[in-house]
Formats: sequence, C-alpha cells, structure tokens
Amino acid sequence: MPDLEFHPRRTVEEVEEGHILAPRFGQDGLMPCITSDHATGEVLMLGWMNADALRRTLQTGEAHYFSRSRQAIWRKGATSGLVQQVIEARIDDDQDALWLQVTVAGTGASCHVGYRSCFYRAVPLAEAAGDALRFTESAKTFDPIATYGDAPNPTQL
Repeated sequence: MPDLEFHPRRTVEEVEEGHILAPRFGQDGLMPCITSDHATGEVLMLGWMNADALRRTLQTGEAHYFSRSRQAIWRKGATSGLVQQVIEARIDDDQDALWLQVTVAGTGASCHVGYRSCFYRAVPLAEAAGDALRFTESAKTFDPIATYGDAPNPTQL
C-alpha cells in the first residue's frame, strides 16, 4: 500500500478554507478523534491518532488508533471483531481533530468494557454535582472477559 503523504501547512487560509489535507498533530504527535455511529449519530468513543494511524484509516477505510498506554497503533476490532468501517471522515477547521462516522461489525459495540458506547455514564451537573454517575445504557452489548480475556489492570487504564 503506497504511503499517503499529507500536505505541509503553509497559510491559515489554505488550512482553514482550502482543499488540502494538512493535519496538525500535538507535541505528543497525536490528534483526538471522535467516532460516532453513522446511522444514529451516537458518539461511540474518543480515540487518538498519530500520522500513521490516520494514514492507515484513510487508506483501508477501517478505523486505526494510537494507544497511549501501549504506545502502539491498533486496528479497532482486531481482537474483538468489532471492526469500525469508516463511512465518512471529517477534519475540523484548523485540522487538529478528526471525526469518524462508522458502522461497527458484530454487536455494534465499540467500548472495551462491553457497552455500545464508551460514553455510557452521565455526569451530574450544577445542583446535582457530587451525585453518582448515571448509567445511560442498561446492559452490556457483549461480555468483555469472553472477548478480551482477563480484565485490564486498573493502573494500566
């Protein structure tokens, strides 16, 4: 597979209003990526991409991310089978954040804990602050132990 090259960032106008892909990665070499379900718009996860993960995603049409804890690229679904097929990829105005709209194979879940979305708990606001988190999903979509094996060590999360 030929290497996809990104354009250099020359002018603000070119980056913000032009037709070239000139992504900006942070000092750590990463950019955030929001991933949502193409059909429903539901946010499934927030991941991180380095240049290689972004290239692989664009070239294969399957979501690849960079694991900050493992310091490695991973293809979503390589272990679980819950592959994220990219339907559309959008980059924000200054090209330092990505939004993927995907379909998910298998159960349609994207969270390694077993829920459909990684955002399965609501945080209380204002006068309810300090109250318990409220679960927004009533049941797990799959059994993470059966899929991934033993639960990860909390210090590695």
